[in-house]
Formats: sequence, C-alpha cells, structure tokens
Amino acid sequence: MAKIKGNKIALVVGIYVAGLHAFWALLTAIGVTQNYLDWILPLHFINNLFVVTAFNWASALILVAVAFVGGYAATWLFVWLWNAIKVK
Repeated sequence: MAKIKGNKIALVVGIYVAGLHAFWALLTAIGVTQNYLDWILPLHFINNLFVVTAFNWASALILVAVAFVGGYAATWLFVWLWNAIKVK
C-alpha cells in the first residue's frame, strides 16, 4: 500500500472544517443560529443551555483560523500514524 500524502489531505480537511465554521459565523452574522439551536437540540432530547452572543468579526476570523489549524493538525497526525502503522 502506498503512503498517503499527509499535507494534501490535511489541507482539504482543514479547508472543509474552516468552511463549516465560516458558514456558522455567517449564520450568526445574519441572526439565525439561536433559532437553529432552539429547534435542533430538543429534537435530540437536549435542553438548550446555550445563548449565541452578538456577532464579532475578530471572533469569527479567529474561529475560522483555529478550525483550520485544528482540522489540519488532527488530519496530519492521523495520516502520519496511518502511514507508520499500515505502510511497510
């Protein structure tokens, strides 16, 4: 089995995770996230204890950046472990 290229896969996953968080930030900016949480959590038999705060550009940018770094790092680590265990 060939080695998996960690950087390419990690970039794709990092961009995907950052995109999901950018979408959440966009929904927060237009003001629909609290209603979404109030609707979706009771469907899972969970009381909503969370309150969505006002949108802040700095927080949104940090959210997206941290999501990208976390997604990239976790995927890169997984690929590194996969290659170390599976490839001989």
